[in-house]
Amino acid sequence: MALITLTEILHFAILTLVVGYILSGMFVSRAKTIYDRMHPKRFKWADLKFAIIVAAPAIILHELAHKFVAMAYGFEATFQLFPFGLALGLFLKLIGSPFLIIAPGYVTIDPAAFANPFAYRLIAFAGPAVNLILWLGSLFILKTRKLNRTPFAVLSMTKFLNMLLFFFNMIPFGPFDGQKVFFGPPS
Repeated sequence: MALITLTEILHFAILTLVVGYILSGMFVSRAKTIYDRMHPKRFKWADLKFAIIVAAPAIILHELAHKFVAMAYGFEATFQLFPFGLALGLFLKLIGSPFLIIAPGYVTIDPAAFANPFAYRLIAFAGPAVNLILWLGSLFILKTRKLNRTPFAVLSMTKFLNMLLFFFNMIPFGPFDGQKVFFGPPS
C-alpha cells in the first residue's frame, strides 16, 4: 500500500486552493488600506497565498495524522475530499455569511479498526493532536521570540486557526473526532 496516492495528492491540492480562497478574506498578511475598505469584495492574490500558508498545514497535517496512525496499526486508510463540505464553505463565503463551516475532507479507515477501541480512539485523536501541537507551538514561538511583521502574522493566525480546529474537532457529538475519542467505536 502506498503511503499517499496521486488521487490523495490531487484532493489535497483542491482542498488547499478552495480552503485558501474561503479563508482569504479572513486571514490577511497586511493592514487594510483605504482602498481595501472601499473594495471589500475584491479578490487579492496575496490574501489567498497567506490563507493557504496558514490553513493548509493545519488541515492537511490533521488528516495525514489520522491516516498515518491508522496505517501504523496496519489498517488501510485513505483521504477523501468532501465536495459538499467545500461547497457549503464556498456558498457561505459568497453570500458574505459571518458564519463559516468547512468540512473539506475526511479519512476512511478500514472497518477492522472498530474492533480495537484503543486504536480507534488514538486514530481519532491524532488529527486534533496535530492542531494542538501547532497551536501550542506557535503560541510558544510568539511568546519567546521577537518576530518581524509577516512571521508574527503567520504565527498569530496559525495559533488562532489551530486552536479553533482543536476545540471544534473535539466536540463529543456526531461525526466529530471528539465523539470517537470520548465514546469509542459505534456498537
